[in-house]
Formats: sequence, structure tokens, C-alpha cells
Amino acid sequence: MPTAAQEPTSVRELDTPAARRLAGLAEVLGELHMVLRCCERLTAELAAAEPDELAVEALWTTALLSYARCFAGELLTEEDVTGTGLRGEVLEWHHILRQLRDHYAHPAHNPRERCSVGITQDEGGHAGGVAITAMSQPALDDATVRQTGALAYALSGLVDERMTRQQEAVRAAAAGLRVRELERLPRIDVAGLAGGAA
Repeated sequence: MPTAAQEPTSVRELDTPAARRLAGLAEVLGELHMVLRCCERLTAELAAAEPDELAVEALWTTALLSYARCFAGELLTEEDVTGTGLRGEVLEWHHILRQLRDHYAHPAHNPRERCSVGITQDEGGHAGGVAITAMSQPALDDATVRQTGALAYALSGLVDERMTRQQEAVRAAAAGLRVRELERLPRIDVAGLAGGAA
């Protein structure tokens, strides 16, 4: 039986419920890290004398999409949000972030402004020219970004703990597999790993 000090020569794909759960947790953690990276960049961008509106919208939209994907399955729930220990209306903020995701990712509506058309009237009350008006949506602010980052950070700690426990469960289950069973599993190519592709 190999010891922990031995270098691995190959990686084999496990397709068990425990392994799939671990992979899902890793994906959720990756999404939360994306939210954090976007929030870090947004904080810097919003502090600039003239923030790049395109960069702000791209980063904020990515943060909202990544955050919402964390809750698409059963790995993170609203109970996890309320269990973060963060003060304030955390669950309400979670719901707002989901609504903002729908707003920014809507396939047909402009998330930046709402336009309307009116008709001008002359002194006699008759229709004159056409007026197109645009009402801008409120701009993103630093407090919104920091609050979102704090929630993503708290959730990433929770997911990281779950991953550690799940990794131990997967390792324990795999330890019972015979060499022959392991060799029948598909090989995963990993750069720099001895043994190469099979």
C-alpha cells in the first residue's frame, strides 16, 4: 500500500456519488472565488477618478452570475446563507443578489437604463415632436460590492470545510479499491505527473 510520501504516477477518475459531490463543491468554491476576485477588482475600479463603466458592468455581471450558480443545485442553500454568522439582513441581501442577476442577465432588457417615448405638445395642446427619454439605473457603489464580497467570503469558508470532509470520505472509500479496480478507471491527464496518458 502506498504511503503519503510517494509520488503519484497517475490520476484515475472516480464516478461515485461522493466523488461527484466533491467535484460539485469544488465548482461552487471556484464560483465563490470568482465573486471575490470580481469584488476586489470592482472596489479598485470604483475608487478610480473615472471608473471604466464597461469594466464595472462586466465584473458586476460576472459576480452576480457566479454567485447565483452557487445555489443552482443542492450544495448551498438559504440555510447556509443565514448560518454564515454575518450580521444584518443576510438572507434579504441574498435574494437581492439573485434578483440583480436576473436583471443584469435578462436576454431582452437593457440593465443600464429604461427608455420611454413621449410626444410633445404645442401651445394649443396638439401633438408636436417625439421625445425619447432614458432613465439610468442606479450606479453600483462600494458598499454593495463589499457586502457581496463579505457574503461570498463567508460562504467560501463553509464550502472549504465541506470539501475537506468530503475529500476524506472519498479517500476512505477509494482506499478499499483493489489495484485492478483502480486500473479499470479512466485516467485523467494531469500536467507534470509521471506516467503520462494511457
